[in-house]
Amino acid sequence: MAVLNEEQQMLRDGALDWVTDRAPVSAFRRTRDAGEVFDTGLWEEIARMGWAGIVVPEDHGGSDFGVTGMGLVLEEMGKQLVASPLFISGLVAATALKEMGSEAQKAEWLPKIADGSAVLTLAVDEGTRHDTAKTAMTAEASGDGYTLSGTKVQVIEGMAADAMLVLARTSGTAGEAEGLTLFLVPADASGVSRTPLKTFDHRGFAKVAFDNVRGGKDAVLGAVGQAHAPLEKVLDVARVGIACEMLGMCQQAFDTTLAYLKTRSQFDTILAQFQALQHRMAELFMELQLARSVVEHAVREIDAGGEGAAEAAVLAKAFVGDVSNKMTRQMIQLHGGIGMTDQYDAGFYIKRSRVLETTFGNSAQACERWARMHDY
Repeated sequence: MAVLNEEQQMLRDGALDWVTDRAPVSAFRRTRDAGEVFDTGLWEEIARMGWAGIVVPEDHGGSDFGVTGMGLVLEEMGKQLVASPLFISGLVAATALKEMGSEAQKAEWLPKIADGSAVLTLAVDEGTRHDTAKTAMTAEASGDGYTLSGTKVQVIEGMAADAMLVLARTSGTAGEAEGLTLFLVPADASGVSRTPLKTFDHRGFAKVAFDNVRGGKDAVLGAVGQAHAPLEKVLDVARVGIACEMLGMCQQAFDTTLAYLKTRSQFDTILAQFQALQHRMAELFMELQLARSVVEHAVREIDAGGEGAAEAAVLAKAFVGDVSNKMTRQMIQLHGGIGMTDQYDAGFYIKRSRVLETTFGNSAQACERWARMHDY
Protein backbone atom coordinates (compact mmCIF):
# COMPACT_ATOMS: atom_id res chain seq x y z
CA MET A 1 0.00 0.00 0.00
CA ALA A 2 1.27 3.45 -0.90
CA VAL A 3 2.52 5.77 1.81
CA LEU A 4 0.03 8.60 2.29
CA ASN A 5 0.70 12.01 3.78
CA GLU A 6 -1.37 13.23 6.72
CA GLU A 7 -3.95 15.04 4.58
CA GLN A 8 -4.43 12.04 2.30
CA GLN A 9 -4.78 9.72 5.29
CA MET A 10 -7.44 11.99 6.79
CA LEU A 11 -9.27 12.11 3.46
CA ARG A 12 -9.31 8.32 3.11
CA ASP A 13 -10.38 7.77 6.72
CA GLY A 14 -13.13 10.36 6.35
CA ALA A 15 -14.37 8.72 3.14
CA LEU A 16 -14.36 5.29 4.78
CA ASP A 17 -16.33 6.51 7.79
CA TRP A 18 -18.89 8.42 5.71
CA VAL A 19 -19.44 5.66 3.17
CA THR A 20 -19.85 3.03 5.89
CA ASP A 21 -22.23 5.15 7.93
CA ARG A 22 -24.22 7.07 5.31
CA ALA A 23 -23.98 5.18 2.02
CA PRO A 24 -23.66 1.41 2.43
CA VAL A 25 -24.83 -0.94 -0.31
CA SER A 26 -28.26 -1.02 1.34
CA ALA A 27 -28.61 2.70 0.52
CA PHE A 28 -27.90 1.97 -3.14
CA ARG A 29 -30.51 -0.80 -3.04
CA ARG A 30 -33.09 1.64 -1.69
CA THR A 31 -32.23 4.14 -4.42
CA ARG A 32 -32.58 1.47 -7.08
CA ASP A 33 -35.89 0.24 -5.70
CA ALA A 34 -37.17 3.83 -5.73
CA GLY A 35 -36.34 4.10 -9.44
CA GLU A 36 -33.71 6.78 -8.89
CA VAL A 37 -30.13 6.82 -10.19
CA PHE A 38 -28.55 8.59 -7.23
CA ASP A 39 -29.60 10.08 -3.90
CA THR A 40 -29.58 13.89 -4.20
CA GLY A 41 -29.32 14.21 -0.42
CA LEU A 42 -26.14 12.13 -0.35
CA TRP A 43 -24.76 14.13 -3.28
CA GLU A 44 -25.30 17.34 -1.31
CA GLU A 45 -23.40 15.81 1.60
CA ILE A 46 -20.55 14.83 -0.72
CA ALA A 47 -20.37 18.39 -2.02
CA ARG A 48 -20.41 19.89 1.49
CA MET A 49 -17.47 17.69 2.47
CA GLY A 50 -15.51 19.21 -0.41
CA TRP A 51 -15.02 16.03 -2.40
CA ALA A 52 -16.47 17.52 -5.59
CA GLY A 53 -13.58 20.01 -5.54
CA ILE A 54 -10.72 17.61 -4.84
CA VAL A 55 -9.04 18.14 -8.24
CA VAL A 56 -10.18 21.76 -8.61
CA PRO A 57 -7.45 24.40 -7.98
CA GLU A 58 -7.68 26.34 -4.74
CA ASP A 59 -8.18 29.67 -6.52
CA HIS A 60 -11.40 28.24 -7.99
CA GLY A 61 -12.77 26.93 -4.71
CA GLY A 62 -11.24 23.46 -4.66
CA SER A 63 -8.63 21.71 -2.53
CA ASP A 64 -6.28 20.65 -5.38
CA PHE A 65 -5.57 17.22 -3.87
CA GLY A 66 -5.07 15.75 -7.32
CA VAL A 67 -6.09 12.40 -8.76
CA THR A 68 -4.45 10.65 -5.81
CA GLY A 69 -6.89 12.32 -3.44
CA MET A 70 -9.89 11.68 -5.68
CA GLY A 71 -8.78 8.09 -6.16
CA LEU A 72 -8.87 7.46 -2.41
CA VAL A 73 -12.48 8.65 -2.26
CA LEU A 74 -13.56 6.76 -5.39
CA GLU A 75 -12.05 3.56 -4.01
CA GLU A 76 -14.03 3.83 -0.78
CA MET A 77 -17.19 4.69 -2.71
CA GLY A 78 -16.59 1.73 -5.01
CA LYS A 79 -16.64 -0.61 -2.03
CA GLN A 80 -20.25 0.29 -1.30
CA LEU A 81 -21.32 1.06 -4.88
CA VAL A 82 -22.16 4.68 -4.03
CA ALA A 83 -23.99 6.30 -6.96
CA SER A 84 -23.22 9.99 -7.49
CA PRO A 85 -21.96 12.46 -10.14
CA LEU A 86 -18.61 12.72 -8.34
CA PHE A 87 -16.63 10.76 -10.93
CA ILE A 88 -17.93 12.41 -14.09
CA SER A 89 -18.31 15.95 -12.75
CA GLY A 90 -15.75 16.25 -9.95
CA LEU A 91 -13.00 14.34 -11.76
CA VAL A 92 -13.55 14.11 -15.51
CA ALA A 93 -15.28 17.40 -16.33
CA ALA A 94 -13.17 19.31 -13.82
CA THR A 95 -9.99 17.91 -15.37
CA ALA A 96 -11.18 18.80 -18.88
CA LEU A 97 -11.87 22.38 -17.85
CA LYS A 98 -8.51 22.65 -16.05
CA GLU A 99 -6.58 21.31 -19.01
CA MET A 100 -8.52 22.74 -21.94
CA GLY A 101 -10.81 25.52 -20.72
CA SER A 102 -10.30 29.26 -21.10
CA GLU A 103 -9.88 31.44 -18.03
CA ALA A 104 -13.48 32.61 -18.39
CA GLN A 105 -14.76 29.04 -18.61
CA LYS A 106 -12.74 28.01 -15.56
CA ALA A 107 -13.93 31.00 -13.56
CA GLU A 108 -17.56 30.28 -14.40
CA TRP A 109 -17.73 26.52 -14.00
CA LEU A 110 -14.96 25.20 -11.72
CA PRO A 111 -16.36 26.89 -8.57
CA LYS A 112 -19.79 25.43 -9.38
CA ILE A 113 -18.29 21.97 -9.79
CA ALA A 114 -16.35 22.35 -6.55
CA ASP A 115 -19.37 23.29 -4.44
CA GLY A 116 -21.70 20.83 -6.17
CA SER A 117 -24.09 23.51 -7.42
CA ALA A 118 -23.58 22.30 -10.99
CA VAL A 119 -23.03 18.89 -12.53
CA LEU A 120 -21.05 18.66 -15.76
CA THR A 121 -20.62 15.59 -17.91
CA LEU A 122 -18.59 14.45 -20.90
CA ALA A 123 -20.45 13.42 -24.08
CA VAL A 124 -18.09 11.66 -26.49
CA ASP A 125 -19.42 8.22 -27.44
CA GLU A 126 -21.79 7.67 -30.35
CA GLY A 127 -21.97 3.88 -30.49
CA THR A 128 -21.61 0.77 -28.40
CA ARG A 129 -17.82 0.82 -28.77
CA HIS A 130 -15.80 3.76 -27.48
CA ASP A 131 -13.86 5.35 -30.34
CA THR A 132 -13.45 9.11 -30.50
CA ALA A 133 -11.71 8.85 -33.89
CA LYS A 134 -15.05 7.84 -35.43
CA THR A 135 -16.90 10.89 -34.12
CA ALA A 136 -19.65 11.74 -36.62
CA MET A 137 -21.31 14.62 -34.77
CA THR A 138 -20.73 17.86 -36.68
CA ALA A 139 -20.06 21.43 -35.65
CA GLU A 140 -20.60 23.74 -38.61
CA ALA A 141 -19.13 27.23 -38.45
CA SER A 142 -22.03 29.65 -38.57
CA GLY A 143 -21.76 33.39 -38.06
CA ASP A 144 -19.89 34.09 -34.85
CA GLY A 145 -20.20 30.53 -33.58
CA TYR A 146 -21.07 26.95 -34.45
CA THR A 147 -24.11 24.77 -35.02
CA LEU A 148 -23.91 21.30 -33.50
CA SER A 149 -25.86 18.33 -34.86
CA GLY A 150 -25.67 14.68 -33.90
CA THR A 151 -26.33 12.20 -31.13
CA LYS A 152 -24.32 11.02 -28.15
CA VAL A 153 -25.03 7.83 -26.23
CA GLN A 154 -24.04 6.44 -22.84
CA VAL A 155 -23.64 9.97 -21.46
CA ILE A 156 -22.88 9.51 -17.76
CA GLU A 157 -25.34 11.44 -15.56
CA GLY A 158 -26.73 12.89 -18.77
CA MET A 159 -30.15 13.53 -17.25
CA ALA A 160 -28.78 15.31 -14.17
CA ALA A 161 -26.14 17.41 -15.94
CA ASP A 162 -26.39 21.20 -16.05
CA ALA A 163 -23.90 21.38 -18.92
CA MET A 164 -22.09 18.96 -21.20
CA LEU A 165 -18.64 18.86 -22.73
CA VAL A 166 -19.48 17.65 -26.21
CA LEU A 167 -17.06 16.26 -28.79
CA ALA A 168 -17.81 17.19 -32.41
CA ARG A 169 -16.05 17.27 -35.75
CA THR A 170 -15.50 20.79 -37.04
CA SER A 171 -15.99 21.30 -40.75
CA GLY A 172 -12.81 23.12 -41.61
CA THR A 173 -14.63 26.19 -42.90
CA ALA A 174 -13.74 29.80 -42.09
CA GLY A 175 -10.06 29.03 -42.37
CA GLU A 176 -10.08 26.67 -39.39
CA ALA A 177 -8.65 23.18 -39.36
CA GLU A 178 -10.92 20.17 -39.68
CA GLY A 179 -10.73 17.92 -36.67
CA LEU A 180 -12.20 17.19 -33.28
CA THR A 181 -13.32 20.04 -31.06
CA LEU A 182 -14.76 20.03 -27.56
CA PHE A 183 -17.70 22.34 -26.87
CA LEU A 184 -19.31 23.41 -23.60
CA VAL A 185 -23.08 23.20 -24.12
CA PRO A 186 -25.70 24.03 -21.48
CA ALA A 187 -28.05 21.09 -21.01
CA ASP A 188 -31.08 23.33 -21.44
CA ALA A 189 -29.86 24.85 -24.72
CA SER A 190 -32.39 25.01 -27.54
CA GLY A 191 -32.20 21.88 -29.67
CA VAL A 192 -30.87 19.59 -26.91
CA SER A 193 -33.08 16.62 -26.05
CA ARG A 194 -32.25 13.94 -23.49
CA THR A 195 -33.58 10.42 -23.08
CA PRO A 196 -32.76 8.29 -20.02
CA LEU A 197 -31.22 4.89 -20.73
CA LYS A 198 -31.84 1.82 -18.60
CA THR A 199 -28.66 -0.03 -17.75
CA PHE A 200 -28.31 -3.14 -15.62
CA ASP A 201 -26.13 -1.35 -13.10
CA HIS A 202 -28.99 1.14 -12.50
CA ARG A 203 -26.91 4.27 -13.08
CA GLY A 204 -27.75 7.58 -14.74
CA PHE A 205 -26.89 7.15 -18.41
CA ALA A 206 -28.63 9.12 -21.14
CA LYS A 207 -28.90 9.46 -24.90
CA VAL A 208 -28.54 13.10 -25.92
CA ALA A 209 -29.56 14.47 -29.31
CA PHE A 210 -28.35 17.82 -30.66
CA ASP A 211 -30.52 19.38 -33.36
CA ASN A 212 -28.85 22.49 -34.76
CA VAL A 213 -27.70 23.59 -31.31
CA ARG A 214 -26.09 27.01 -31.44
CA GLY A 215 -22.89 27.78 -29.57
CA GLY A 216 -20.64 30.80 -29.70
CA LYS A 217 -16.88 30.75 -30.07
CA ASP A 218 -16.67 31.08 -26.31
CA ALA A 219 -18.15 27.56 -26.07
CA VAL A 220 -14.99 26.02 -27.52
CA LEU A 221 -12.56 24.35 -25.11
CA GLY A 222 -9.00 24.62 -26.34
CA ALA A 223 -8.06 25.03 -29.99
CA VAL A 224 -10.56 24.34 -32.76
CA GLY A 225 -9.89 21.00 -34.42
CA GLN A 226 -7.14 20.10 -31.94
CA ALA A 227 -9.05 18.34 -29.16
CA HIS A 228 -7.84 14.78 -29.78
CA ALA A 229 -4.55 14.85 -27.85
CA PRO A 230 -5.66 16.88 -24.79
CA LEU A 231 -8.95 14.97 -24.62
CA GLU A 232 -7.07 11.68 -24.59
CA LYS A 233 -5.21 12.89 -21.51
CA VAL A 234 -8.53 13.72 -19.86
CA LEU A 235 -9.86 10.29 -20.77
CA ASP A 236 -6.76 8.70 -19.24
CA VAL A 237 -7.60 10.48 -15.99
CA ALA A 238 -11.11 9.08 -16.31
CA ARG A 239 -9.77 5.58 -16.87
CA VAL A 240 -7.62 5.80 -13.77
CA GLY A 241 -10.63 7.03 -11.80
CA ILE A 242 -12.60 4.02 -13.04
CA ALA A 243 -9.73 1.75 -12.02
CA CYS A 244 -9.85 3.26 -8.51
CA GLU A 245 -13.56 2.53 -8.22
CA MET A 246 -13.09 -1.01 -9.52
CA LEU A 247 -10.26 -1.55 -7.04
CA GLY A 248 -12.63 -0.67 -4.20
CA MET A 249 -15.22 -3.06 -5.61
CA CYS A 250 -12.62 -5.82 -5.84
CA GLN A 251 -11.53 -5.28 -2.24
CA GLN A 252 -15.11 -5.42 -0.97
CA ALA A 253 -15.96 -8.46 -3.08
CA PHE A 254 -12.90 -10.27 -1.74
CA ASP A 255 -13.60 -9.33 1.89
CA THR A 256 -17.27 -10.29 1.65
CA THR A 257 -16.48 -13.64 0.04
CA LEU A 258 -13.76 -14.45 2.56
CA ALA A 259 -16.07 -13.66 5.46
CA TYR A 260 -18.73 -15.92 3.95
CA LEU A 261 -16.30 -18.82 3.54
CA LYS A 262 -15.27 -18.47 7.18
CA THR A 263 -18.83 -18.83 8.42
CA ARG A 264 -20.61 -21.11 5.93
CA SER A 265 -20.46 -24.87 6.63
CA GLN A 266 -20.73 -27.80 4.24
CA PHE A 267 -20.44 -31.45 5.28
CA ASP A 268 -19.97 -30.22 8.87
CA THR A 269 -16.87 -28.33 7.79
CA ILE A 270 -16.29 -24.58 7.45
CA LEU A 271 -15.80 -23.81 3.75
CA ALA A 272 -12.60 -21.89 4.44
CA GLN A 273 -10.99 -25.13 5.60
CA PHE A 274 -11.22 -26.74 2.17
CA GLN A 275 -7.80 -26.53 0.56
CA ALA A 276 -9.14 -25.98 -2.94
CA LEU A 277 -11.01 -22.88 -1.78
CA GLN A 278 -7.98 -21.67 0.15
CA HIS A 279 -5.92 -21.86 -3.04
CA ARG A 280 -8.60 -19.98 -4.96
CA MET A 281 -8.77 -17.19 -2.40
CA ALA A 282 -4.96 -16.99 -2.24
CA GLU A 283 -4.86 -16.47 -6.01
CA LEU A 284 -7.50 -13.76 -5.78
CA PHE A 285 -5.59 -12.06 -2.96
CA MET A 286 -2.41 -11.96 -5.06
CA GLU A 287 -4.26 -10.45 -8.03
CA LEU A 288 -5.89 -7.90 -5.74
CA GLN A 289 -2.49 -6.77 -4.46
CA LEU A 290 -1.16 -6.49 -8.02
CA ALA A 291 -4.20 -4.44 -8.98
CA ARG A 292 -3.59 -2.10 -6.05
CA SER A 293 0.03 -1.60 -7.11
CA VAL A 294 -1.03 -0.84 -10.68
CA VAL A 295 -3.61 1.72 -9.55
CA GLU A 296 -1.30 3.45 -7.10
CA HIS A 297 1.36 3.70 -9.80
CA ALA A 298 -1.18 5.18 -12.21
CA VAL A 299 -2.45 7.92 -9.89
CA ARG A 300 1.13 8.94 -9.07
CA GLU A 301 2.05 9.12 -12.76
CA ILE A 302 -1.06 11.15 -13.60
CA ASP A 303 -0.41 13.64 -10.80
CA ALA A 304 3.27 13.91 -11.73
CA GLY A 305 2.37 14.56 -15.36
CA GLY A 306 5.16 12.31 -16.52
CA GLU A 307 5.64 10.70 -19.90
CA GLY A 308 4.52 7.38 -18.45
CA ALA A 309 1.07 8.65 -17.48
CA ALA A 310 -0.71 7.33 -20.58
CA GLU A 311 0.95 3.94 -20.32
CA ALA A 312 0.09 3.70 -16.62
CA ALA A 313 -3.55 4.61 -17.31
CA VAL A 314 -3.86 1.96 -20.02
CA LEU A 315 -2.35 -0.66 -17.74
CA ALA A 316 -4.62 0.27 -14.84
CA LYS A 317 -7.82 0.18 -16.89
CA ALA A 318 -6.99 -3.14 -18.57
CA PHE A 319 -5.52 -5.00 -15.61
CA VAL A 320 -8.01 -3.89 -12.96
CA GLY A 321 -10.86 -4.46 -15.40
CA ASP A 322 -9.78 -8.09 -15.77
CA VAL A 323 -9.29 -8.53 -12.03
CA SER A 324 -12.71 -7.01 -11.34
CA ASN A 325 -14.27 -9.37 -13.86
CA LYS A 326 -12.67 -12.39 -12.21
CA MET A 327 -13.27 -11.22 -8.64
CA THR A 328 -16.98 -10.59 -9.11
CA ARG A 329 -17.50 -13.88 -10.93
CA GLN A 330 -15.76 -15.74 -8.13
CA MET A 331 -17.81 -13.82 -5.57
CA ILE A 332 -21.01 -15.19 -7.07
CA GLN A 333 -19.66 -18.71 -7.59
CA LEU A 334 -18.24 -19.08 -4.09
CA HIS A 335 -21.47 -17.84 -2.53
CA GLY A 336 -23.37 -20.55 -4.36
CA GLY A 337 -27.11 -20.22 -4.78
CA ILE A 338 -27.48 -17.12 -2.64
CA GLY A 339 -25.02 -15.29 -4.86
CA MET A 340 -27.46 -15.61 -7.76
CA THR A 341 -30.34 -13.91 -5.98
CA ASP A 342 -31.36 -10.27 -6.13
CA GLN A 343 -31.72 -10.26 -2.35
CA TYR A 344 -27.95 -10.61 -2.03
CA ASP A 345 -25.52 -7.84 -3.04
CA ALA A 346 -23.15 -9.92 -5.18
CA GLY A 347 -25.15 -9.25 -8.34
CA PHE A 348 -24.74 -5.50 -7.93
CA TYR A 349 -20.97 -5.85 -8.03
CA ILE A 350 -20.75 -7.98 -11.16
CA LYS A 351 -23.17 -5.71 -13.03
CA ARG A 352 -21.32 -2.55 -12.08
CA SER A 353 -18.03 -4.21 -12.95
CA ARG A 354 -19.19 -5.02 -16.48
CA VAL A 355 -20.31 -1.46 -17.13
CA LEU A 356 -17.13 0.11 -15.78
CA GLU A 357 -14.95 -2.29 -17.78
CA THR A 358 -16.47 -0.99 -21.02
CA THR A 359 -16.62 2.71 -20.09
CA PHE A 360 -14.20 4.85 -22.16
CA GLY A 361 -12.73 1.75 -23.76
CA ASN A 362 -12.78 -1.88 -22.66
CA SER A 363 -9.83 -4.07 -21.70
CA ALA A 364 -9.34 -5.29 -25.27
CA GLN A 365 -9.06 -1.72 -26.55
CA ALA A 366 -6.63 -0.89 -23.77
CA CYS A 367 -4.47 -3.86 -24.76
CA GLU A 368 -4.55 -2.73 -28.39
CA ARG A 369 -3.40 0.73 -27.36
CA TRP A 370 -0.65 -0.77 -25.19
CA ALA A 371 0.55 -2.78 -28.18
CA ARG A 372 0.68 0.34 -30.36
CA MET A 373 2.66 2.17 -27.67
CA HIS A 374 5.27 -0.58 -27.76
CA ASP A 375 5.19 -1.17 -31.55
CA TYR A 376 3.93 -4.74 -31.18
